[in-house]
Amino acid sequence: MKKITLIFILLFSLKVFAQVSPKDTIRVENYPTDSVSTKTSESDVQVLTDIQEANAAPKIVKYNPTKAGLYSAVLPGLGQYYNKKYWKIPIVWGGIGTGVGIVLWNQKQYTRYRDAFIAQLNGQTHEFSDIPGITADALGRVQDRAKRQRDYAIAVTGLVYVLNIVDAVVDAHLYEGRKDPDLALKPTVIYDEFGQQNSKAGLSLSYNF
Repeated sequence: MKKITLIFILLFSLKVFAQVSPKDTIRVENYPTDSVSTKTSESDVQVLTDIQEANAAPKIVKYNPTKAGLYSAVLPGLGQYYNKKYWKIPIVWGGIGTGVGIVLWNQKQYTRYRDAFIAQLNGQTHEFSDIPGITADALGRVQDRAKRQRDYAIAVTGLVYVLNIVDAVVDAHLYEGRKDPDLALKPTVIYDEFGQQNSKAGLSLSYNF
């Protein structure tokens, strides 16, 4: 009886030992988990960049008034070019060019009449000697008129030159990055003030100095 019991215990121990092995481990399955991906696509980055640029404060462009004034002093119209007021350049050049032309023409006339006046006083012939009734007094008056017109032209030309510098300085000082163009053509609605006609579509011309 003892032998049977001992054999039974031995067989039971062998069975338990066979079932438990040191190689047995707990298997952990790697199941996919729900998570938010932190990887951002290039298109998303571009969209974010565009939004930030759209919401960013506009850059204020400012020009140096001193530099603009010096440019216009050295070369009239250059300060307007620096301020990006290109439409003013022909006005400046036209005003100064016309003034210089009038000055040169009156200076030439003044020289002619002065030489004739001096020759008339000395009893010499001159280019106006063939004109009947020419006298020294007449030549003197014409000479003075040509000189006076020359002086007026010099004054006006100098004023245009100074205004060219002042305009460049003031425009650079007041400029604050305006985005509106100087000359713009936009669609608009034309209303009848008296209410007799219906509203009409048209174009509006806006001009900024």
